Amino acid sequence: MKSHLRVHYFQHIAGEGFGSCYSFLKAHHATISSTEFFALPVDRSLEIEALPQIDEVDLLLVMGGTMSVNDEANYPWLKIEKRWLRRYLAAGKPAIGLCLGGQLIANALGAAVSRNRYQELGWSTVQRVANLPQDSFPLPEKIKVMQWHSETFEIPKGAIHLAENIACRNQMYQIGKNVLGFQFHPEMTPATLELLLENEEELSIFNGEYVQPVSELQYSEAQKFEQGNQLLNKAIEFVINA
Repeated sequence: MKSHLRVHYFQHIAGEGFGSCYSFLKAHHATISSTEFFALPVDRSLEIEALPQIDEVDLLLVMGGTMSVNDEANYPWLKIEKRWLRRYLAAGKPAIGLCLGGQLIANALGAAVSRNRYQELGWSTVQRVANLPQDSFPLPEKIKVMQWHSETFEIPKGAIHLAENIACRNQMYQIGKNVLGFQFHPEMTPATLELLLENEEELSIFNGEYVQPVSELQYSEAQKFEQGNQLLNKAIEFVINA
C-alpha cells in the first residue's frame, strides 16, 4: 500500500473517532485529518469551500452517525456533504463509507435510503452474495460483524451488491474498484462500543429480534472485533490500489 497517504474522514457524532484503522494507517505513515460535522451550529450554513480540496485527499472515510441522511432540515450540512461527495467520487478517488457513511455515499449518487424492515444492533453474521464478478472485493463467505442501524441504502446504480443477511439485504456494495460502502461497522473497537452504549436515548429507539441486549454487548470479547477490523484494513488496501 502507498505510504504517506493523506487520509481525511468525515465525523458525524462526537467521540466516535476514527475506529480501528487508525493504527493501521499510522503504520503506513498516513497523515490523518477530519471534518467534524457534529460541531457545526445547526443554524448556520456550511460553505462547500470549507471542506478539503479534493486533490489534497488520497483516501476518504465517511463515518457513522445517529441522524438520517434524509434529515437535511435538522442537519443542513448534509446537503453540502453530499454535494462534496459527488465531486470527490466523480474524480474517481478512493472512498469507504461506514454505516451512515455508506448510506451517504449511496444517497449522494442517487440511491434511496429508507427505514429497514428490521432494526439491527449487535453482533450478526453477513454473507457474501453469490456469483460475484471476478474483480470484486474479496469478502469471506461469512463474517460476524457489529450492526447499529435502523435505515438502509439501496444499491447505487452500477454498483456491485457484495453482502447481505436475513435482517437487511443490502449490507455492502462496491463502485468500480475505488469505493466500498458498508451497512455494518467493521471499524468498531471495544472503546467505541463502550462509548456508544452510554447513549441511552439512542438505545431506547431500538427493539426487535435483531437487537442484542446491552447486557450482552457490554461483555463482547476483544477477538470479536478483530474480524471486522481486519476486513476494513483489507478494504483500505483494495480501494487504494485500484
